[in-house]
Amino acid sequence: MKRIRGIILLIQFSITVAITVVLMYIFRKHTHKVIKAWMSFQIFLLGIKIETEGTLDDSCDMVLMNHQSLLDIIVIEYIHNRDLAWVAKKEISDLFFFGHIIKAPRMISVDRENKAGLIHLLKEAKDRLDKKRPIAMFPEGTRSDGKSMLKFRPGAKMIANKYNLKVQPIVLFNTRNIVDSKSLKASPGIVKVVFLEPIQANKSTDWFEQTEQNMNEVFNKEYKNYVS
Repeated sequence: MKRIRGIILLIQFSITVAITVVLMYIFRKHTHKVIKAWMSFQIFLLGIKIETEGTLDDSCDMVLMNHQSLLDIIVIEYIHNRDLAWVAKKEISDLFFFGHIIKAPRMISVDRENKAGLIHLLKEAKDRLDKKRPIAMFPEGTRSDGKSMLKFRPGAKMIANKYNLKVQPIVLFNTRNIVDSKSLKASPGIVKVVFLEPIQANKSTDWFEQTEQNMNEVFNKEYKNYVS
């Protein structure tokens, strides 16, 4: 049943993402509203319930999350009020047509294999911050297996330190069990979102390493409740 749902989800995604991309180009000044509408539709269609712990701080300039599934982005976009600027791998923006899901709303595309990629990332982050858009990043850099968190990469730390950002760490649970794009399986379920206390980036402290430790502690404590 999960596989059938997964196939239906893939077909539905392909159709609705295409429609969303077209709408974002038509309504260029309202891309965030278009995205929010698409995310709300996905939450409804997937039969997802969201439980939260802690408080979302909209004043933060950066949001850091663990990454297990495409659903992570859908959930955060659904519950966050501001126009987030997501940092994505260049491979995604290079996809034929569907890469416009990154280009149309002016998300940030990064070539991690290029040494100039970091300079580009810092420049693009500054541009979005100047436009009052918080930077949204997965510090692990890629999706984990959902059983543990991967080691954090330094990109988020560099951006936050350079621009003196206020950062909110967020830990998500059960997204991979609900939507696993690798095995093409999907099912309804509950996603738990834990908002950790915001922290001010500071070059003279180990705030990033401490944030990684705190997120891991929260994840390891709660993970057993979501083992399928």
